Amino acid sequence: MSEVPAFPPLSGVLETGLYVDDLDRARAFYERVLGLKPMIADARFCAYDAGPGSVLLLFLRGATREPVAMEGGTIPPHDGHGPLHYALAIPAGSLAHWEQHLAVQGVAIESRVDWQGGGVSLYFRDPDGHLVELATPGLWPNY
Repeated sequence: MSEVPAFPPLSGVLETGLYVDDLDRARAFYERVLGLKPMIADARFCAYDAGPGSVLLLFLRGATREPVAMEGGTIPPHDGHGPLHYALAIPAGSLAHWEQHLAVQGVAIESRVDWQGGGVSLYFRDPDGHLVELATPGLWPNY
């Protein structure tokens, strides 16, 4: 008889969702500052490729409070309020380029942290006050 694992395996975080007050304004920021390209979008949300196996979702605040019926099933309602935090992984060699790019885009770096493991994080805000982190390897034992 084989032993059943205590927990089924996880493969990673697939989606990160943010709720924004003005979807057009948020899209302009993420496309101009981070160079993200929409994979799919409509009046209530936009989905971006945020790197291998990772999706950044922008939802118009309040527009997802009703279920969405689709051909394959129903997406339950959801919503969120307040400034959230998320981090995007960047290569260590691109840190200076990102600092320069953010300056050119007029985006103020709120903080820089040099982690004990060797990683570096840059923190700045999007137009809705969400805290965006760009992090190089060495931040966590698994990154």
